[in-house]
Amino acid sequence: MPLPRLRLPFLLIAAGLAATGCTAGLDYRRPEAPLAAQYLHQAALGARQDADAAELRQWWTAFGDPRLTRLVTVALAQNLDLEQAQARVRQARAATGAADAALLPSASIGGQAARAYQSVQTPLGKVLNATPGYDRAGSARELNLQASWELDLFGGLRREREAARADYEASEAGWAATRLAVAAQTADLYLSIQGLQARLDLARRQVDTDAALLELATLLYDKGLANEPALRQAEASLAQARAAVPGLDTAREVALHALDVMLGAAPGTYGDEMAAAGVMARAPRITAGGSPGELLRRRPDLTAAERRLAAASARTGAAVAEYYPKFNFGALFGSATAGGALFSSGSGQAAGMLGLRWRLFDFGRIDAQIEASRGQEAELLAAYRLAALHAAEDVENACSALLRHEEQATLQAHGVEALERARAASLAAYEKGVTSQLDVLQADTRLLRARDARAQAQTASARAAVAAYRALGGGWQVPQAGAEAVAARSM
Repeated sequence: MPLPRLRLPFLLIAAGLAATGCTAGLDYRRPEAPLAAQYLHQAALGARQDADAAELRQWWTAFGDPRLTRLVTVALAQNLDLEQAQARVRQARAATGAADAALLPSASIGGQAARAYQSVQTPLGKVLNATPGYDRAGSARELNLQASWELDLFGGLRREREAARADYEASEAGWAATRLAVAAQTADLYLSIQGLQARLDLARRQVDTDAALLELATLLYDKGLANEPALRQAEASLAQARAAVPGLDTAREVALHALDVMLGAAPGTYGDEMAAAGVMARAPRITAGGSPGELLRRRPDLTAAERRLAAASARTGAAVAEYYPKFNFGALFGSATAGGALFSSGSGQAAGMLGLRWRLFDFGRIDAQIEASRGQEAELLAAYRLAALHAAEDVENACSALLRHEEQATLQAHGVEALERARAASLAAYEKGVTSQLDVLQADTRLLRARDARAQAQTASARAAVAAYRALGGGWQVPQAGAEAVAARSM
């Protein structure tokens, strides 16, 4: 029977087999993670004012600092780590397209034209030259449409497509994790710089105060009203105050340079802007934000780990599919001529092919590939569960630090208020002639040291809030379609 009459029924049968074919390997289900029902500090944090979803999505705005908000926005637009993560997403998306295309028929058009002049000195040329009417010059033309289709009867290609899609979803979650890290690191550096600038200002004021104390101690010593140990103690206090300034200044410059790099700029770009004094950002009062189980959907790094596990599971199924035969259907339609016109009568040509590839005597190697794939799957399963535990640990540590630093900052603020009243009382007594200037300067010293401790506590409290937002997965939410897919996989 001519090939054109066989073509359509054969294609219909092949399409039916491909559509109803089985899929090798086990279907993936998201594993359980060893998480507690609630956080250890859930009760303490639950008594606070709740943070709404909008605040969690753009948590950096909760600090009420426009400059912080602007710098985080710049970092999210210009950071080079984010550009690398976005490039990885594009690569994974392209791999997904290739995996989808592998399930579809492929076709190509090929053609050629040749002109040859035959030698009559070769054995073939001598035989042809003896033929009456032989023409040494000859030409040939050919144009063909070739098509092929691997029939995915046992689901190997479908498993590869599942793996590619899971890899793509993992790369997207990895981009989100990088985005969260960039926002958190930018905010942390900004708050650190603010704290260092406040402490640097206090350290310079401490130098001025200790210099005044030394001047007064020298005057009293010269008049015989103070002993030498008091003078030397004043000298030592001034030296210590001066020594603190370079260290704080160096730490501030290092943090400024790190912030520049985080913003995708050369070191020194944002130094002038950050040099302007500003009010220190205060840490917002946040809650633990739901249960530990919600971290599995909220934390992008956990989503990435779970999607990598899903990809490994799909590749195990693809490896199992190697046990079964693979069928490939091919067809060729075209025209060929050795001198006449293409597509003329008698120049048409067609061919059909059903190929079989079966690694029948290679099962040992297939066994090894499956075992290796299952080993990788087990490794990624352990990595996912460990990542979930580390995520819960991050939240517990961040919440504990947040509560403790807030308590410390409150106590330090009370101490500063008390010393401010004491300093005011010393100044009033000095103005009335009851006490000496030395008492006022010593009160100034105690007050400056308390303010330095308060600045450190406020900075630690604000940075702890950033760590808590980062640990809770703030700044990224699972898209609705993705959330429904995750929920369906876990059923």
